[in-house]
Amino acid sequence: MKMIATLIALSLASTSCARESMEVTALGPEGELAGTLIPPAAGQPVVLIIPGSGPTDRDGNNPMGVSAASYRLLAEALATRGIGTLRVDKRGMFASKAAIPDPNDVTVAGYADDVHAWARVARQKTGADCVWVMGHSEGGLIALEAAQAVEGQPPEDICGVLLVASAGRPLADTIREQLRSNPANAVILDEAMAALERLEAGERVSTEGMHPGLMGLFNPAVQGYLIDMFARNPAEMAGAVKLPMLIVSGGKDIQTPVADAEALAAGQPDSKLVVIEDMNHVLKPVEGEGRAANMKVYSDPSIPVHPELVEAITAFMASSGD
Repeated sequence: MKMIATLIALSLASTSCARESMEVTALGPEGELAGTLIPPAAGQPVVLIIPGSGPTDRDGNNPMGVSAASYRLLAEALATRGIGTLRVDKRGMFASKAAIPDPNDVTVAGYADDVHAWARVARQKTGADCVWVMGHSEGGLIALEAAQAVEGQPPEDICGVLLVASAGRPLADTIREQLRSNPANAVILDEAMAALERLEAGERVSTEGMHPGLMGLFNPAVQGYLIDMFARNPAEMAGAVKLPMLIVSGGKDIQTPVADAEALAAGQPDSKLVVIEDMNHVLKPVEGEGRAANMKVYSDPSIPVHPELVEAITAFMASSGD
């Protein structure tokens, strides 16, 4: 009977949090940013979820074959623990389209400004003293930028940093590894590597005559942002953060391997590193081996996020508050 009562309580908590979720806005550069807030239970923390690369929305989906709804499912899972979340659309995209005219005209520092704008909203709406900033994938770089100390002092609006499936090496190196991991990319590798070298040097790349398979990655409209990102070393940035830091990696992540998490942990020895062996890049368990089994999870919103991820985040925030 005790187990049944517990399950009922959890179900009611989840339903209550879902009912209380609200649409919220923050001030962007030229218009409003939009997000969804699930308020915390009394005395519980709030997690701001920063999306990964490209046109990834507040739920963790994008039009390039990702419909796993990882951020929404994570928010709902954390809600059963009483933990609040704020998940957001990036400036210039989706419901945050009005924030800037061109969603490609962005910088890491600009995205970090949005983190602080969202932190103000979350604090006003919930009464929290600060928010935990969770960066997923490329969002980890934004979280690190937002958490940088100013004149030796950490930002007061951030409680700590949660880096999940985040790059720990310069992002050009991560892209190189991702391209090389897929045998189908063999015909474009030489051209891609040359383009990456030029962008690392701060030079734009001509796409005239470029293989069609590379046009999305090296679109002239995003090259300014790539140059900005490539100039940053996430491990060095982690070392400069003076806040509690959790680093979580999946053993079946084929986009950001465990080596990246280890690099972040080496950069910030005071951090806590958690490796979830069967979790992939979209934060879900993967049954079986091989790329096909892994990618299948990317388009299945019926699969919950990995329960060990929920536990790791919950336990770390609780222990850091002691």
